[in-house]
Amino acid sequence: MTDRLEQLRQLAAADPEDALTHFLLGREFATQGLDEEAAGEFRHVLRLQPRYTAAYRQLGNSLERLSRFEEATGIYRSGVEIAAQTGDLQAGKEMTAFLKRLERKSGDQG
Repeated sequence: MTDRLEQLRQLAAADPEDALTHFLLGREFATQGLDEEAAGEFRHVLRLQPRYTAAYRQLGNSLERLSRFEEATGIYRSGVEIAAQTGDLQAGKEMTAFLKRLERKSGDQG
């Protein structure tokens, strides 16, 4: 475990309501290939701040890496809706592209 991961864990434990710290912890987990842990952190962020569009994007990415494609699709759809509400056009575009890719992938397997 890296020093950065340990520092972020300590910060998150010290302030469980700090969405940014939990988001950064989730990103660090994802960077280290710990996608189950990352998904848990991104879900925590969304409980704290349901309109945090970057957390939808990152959660969907983690779920895809875990091969939980249906779950990822639902998260991206929710994220696209929130992005439209908040005006976060870039995140909305990215998640729309991720959705299209997943739809193509599921079409290829069907």
